[in-house]
Amino acid sequence: MKETKFVLKVSVLFIVVLLFISCAVNPVTGKTQLMLMSESQELALGQSYDPQVIATFGDYKDDDLLAFVQTKSNEMGLISHRPKVAYHLRVLDSPVINAFAVPGGYIYLTRGILAQLNSEAELMGVVGHEMGHICARHTASQQTKQTLGQLVLMGGMIASEKFAQYAQYAMQGMQLLFLKFSRDEERMADKLGVEYSSKIGYDAHQMAEFFKVLYKMNLASDNGGVPTFLSTHPDPGDRYNSVNQSATEWQTNLKSTNWKINSDNYLKLINGIVYGEDPRQGYVENNIFYHPEMKFKFTYPAGWQFENSPLQVTMAPSDGKAMIVFTLSRQKTLKAASDTTIKDLSLTPVESSNITVNGMPALATVNKQTTQDQTTGATATNEILSYYINYDNIIYVFHGMTAEADFNTYSGTLKTAMGSFSKLTDAAKINVKPKKIIVRSVTKAGTLADTFTSFGVKQSQMAELALLNNMELTDRVAIGKQLKIVGE
Repeated sequence: MKETKFVLKVSVLFIVVLLFISCAVNPVTGKTQLMLMSESQELALGQSYDPQVIATFGDYKDDDLLAFVQTKSNEMGLISHRPKVAYHLRVLDSPVINAFAVPGGYIYLTRGILAQLNSEAELMGVVGHEMGHICARHTASQQTKQTLGQLVLMGGMIASEKFAQYAQYAMQGMQLLFLKFSRDEERMADKLGVEYSSKIGYDAHQMAEFFKVLYKMNLASDNGGVPTFLSTHPDPGDRYNSVNQSATEWQTNLKSTNWKINSDNYLKLINGIVYGEDPRQGYVENNIFYHPEMKFKFTYPAGWQFENSPLQVTMAPSDGKAMIVFTLSRQKTLKAASDTTIKDLSLTPVESSNITVNGMPALATVNKQTTQDQTTGATATNEILSYYINYDNIIYVFHGMTAEADFNTYSGTLKTAMGSFSKLTDAAKINVKPKKIIVRSVTKAGTLADTFTSFGVKQSQMAELALLNNMELTDRVAIGKQLKIVGE
């Protein structure tokens, strides 16, 4: 009887899935493929994801830079395999070097990748690569796989799988961004990036040069937050040579002799872009997190991993047995903030008390949540200690989570971290400035190392800046050459 019910359930599920599957012709390959969404659904999905991406990672404000990238992308979109799609370019306020796309024509570039690029040609190669994923419907295909039941957790953003619901609660829908494309999909996107950038007049050999820089920097490891380019875009094999070969073929076919690189124009465009972490959005010194703009600070447990994003701060020990999430509440009162959390997360209240945290009114609660493993049916109970703190009529929230059996072990650590929240008044900590890309012109011919020395660059920074300029320290530089250095 049990077996019969199982077969019936599977059959019903299969029928339901078939109702949503449609056959579509891939715009790039011309082949028929099974898709769970129509083109209109794909466009709508992109529109729903976009505000979540911006809220999670932050929108980098540079109107001239964004206008240039959008204009060039509009031009490229018209010669792509999906010219009727409106391509929306966004610059994210993240130092991680990455670019990615979501269904519906949305392409995201981090300021980290823009700082690393050295020419318009490199930029358009990267944009063309991401546009290729959209044109070939790779992003829609990944969403299809996820809809069919693939569980993807956000790398570096949660302590362990048992706390997945909390990360998803804070960042719903973001898991799509952390899916890897296949090597065949990467190979196709590389070819399309070469094709598209070549067709609007750029030297696609520069795209290969950028990949070479990425390999030098060994960016394949996950750094948390937004993954790096090579971690989300796996190497399809000999990428440097295959992109160069493809670029040569397209240049031969198109029969042009004037391929644009436009290094100086691009460097002028990114002159002054924020480089690395922006301390104005929060920074860490000696296990103390400072937020200059909102003027608060708190201490987190020594040895815990720490991840800061515009949406939340996440802290966890390496063994994943506990987790602290720090965020803001949209509610106006402490009780309303607590009630909303209990409702949204289906918590069972255990205790609640009014307290003060360094002179600020606060509410401390303990709640429990029972979860069920959908695969095994086993249940587990987590215990959550929360502090809601009213600071200048903004409700700041700490959630400290452990399995119920571990709560007594970690409760003291959680209370210490939450109770350390205080007002930031130290002017030296408030008036911090981010590092920025500064473009300077070479005034005397010599090696790159000699030029850096004349610019006042420290010896310890030279290797990093050589990579930033895609050069070796022994390379010769001519008078008038534009170079990137880092300063305030």
